[in-house]
Amino acid sequence: MSEALIKNFATKLIAWHGKDGRQGLPWQSIRDPYAVWVSEIMLQQTQVATVLERYPRFMKRFPTVMKLATASLDDVLAEWAGLGYYTRARNLRACSKQVMEEFGGKFPADPVLLEQLQGIGRSTAGAIAAFAFHERTPILDANVKRILARLFGIEGAIQKKSVNDALWLTAKTILPKKSEDMPVYTQALMDFGATWCTPRKPVCLSGEKKCPFAKECQANLSDQVLLLPRKVVKAKSPEFNCDMLLLRHGDSVLLQRRPDKAIWGGLWSLPESAWRAKEKNSKPSFSKSVDLTVKKLFQLVLPDEKISSVIKSCKPIERGVKIKHIFTHRRLWMQIWHVTSGDAVKFSDDDLKWIPLRQLGNYGLPQPIKLLLQGLNLARGDDLRN
Repeated sequence: MSEALIKNFATKLIAWHGKDGRQGLPWQSIRDPYAVWVSEIMLQQTQVATVLERYPRFMKRFPTVMKLATASLDDVLAEWAGLGYYTRARNLRACSKQVMEEFGGKFPADPVLLEQLQGIGRSTAGAIAAFAFHERTPILDANVKRILARLFGIEGAIQKKSVNDALWLTAKTILPKKSEDMPVYTQALMDFGATWCTPRKPVCLSGEKKCPFAKECQANLSDQVLLLPRKVVKAKSPEFNCDMLLLRHGDSVLLQRRPDKAIWGGLWSLPESAWRAKEKNSKPSFSKSVDLTVKKLFQLVLPDEKISSVIKSCKPIERGVKIKHIFTHRRLWMQIWHVTSGDAVKFSDDDLKWIPLRQLGNYGLPQPIKLLLQGLNLARGDDLRN
């Protein structure tokens, strides 16, 4: 490992950021740990362009940790709707309650204590400590792993513990000496990986710009830029089918709150059947409309409800659209079935609720369901947005 690179890395990176790094982002140059924390969680698995739009709105609605801690889960999920990975939103609310109850409403500066909070991992704890408290502590997100694996020629799959440990040790070794440099250094690391040392088109291979580490980067010197970091080849994501009930009464639609630990946990969605694995090389299979009656559909999507009174007031079933949604580790094909009820029938499950279309913006909805219902709303001149 190059001693010169270790010694000069932080200085070179900070100099690079002054010239080519991203400037003027709304979460930059702030020391409020609450604001830093929200931005770090929101930026996980979400494009910067999307966060630029949604972060100010979230902070306006929940400007302090107390406001977030006392908000209802529905309010938080409604504001998070469309950002995906909804466990983040549930963890945000849970973490804010922890901060209020265990730390008197103030985030701790110690990254070890930060890491004990709900939804905060080691790298996020390091980022909060560096930005808000100028602590000399490393981060190691996907961008930083890629930078270090390439610069120092760290071999092996990054999913392996030994490789991950080596990356953490390297990240700690190259920290700037002065604590006051930590915010700009940490931001520079993130920016360099996101804009220059990218996965598929790093600047060193384009010839358009000159990387400040081109002469020291082990991956560049050995023509392995696109080969590092090594990754374990993932199996193809499994695919599933399900049926969904879009039951309407007047201007209201029946929604069901999903279990907290399920996909889309805590959000309100259409009642759905159990997922059926899609066989390899087969087309999505759904119940045929000629075979699927209202009774059978209700038995599929609401197996625990007494449905005799509901069926009496329902008009014939109509096949709706098929929706494909891609999750991180699976794909889901949803067949929508339209049913209209003459009565707003009461259900025994408290997680089943009739919601007026005009009020849907107050609830957290999965993005594909939100778009589907927004299409219904637009047809009648309304909108789901707050």
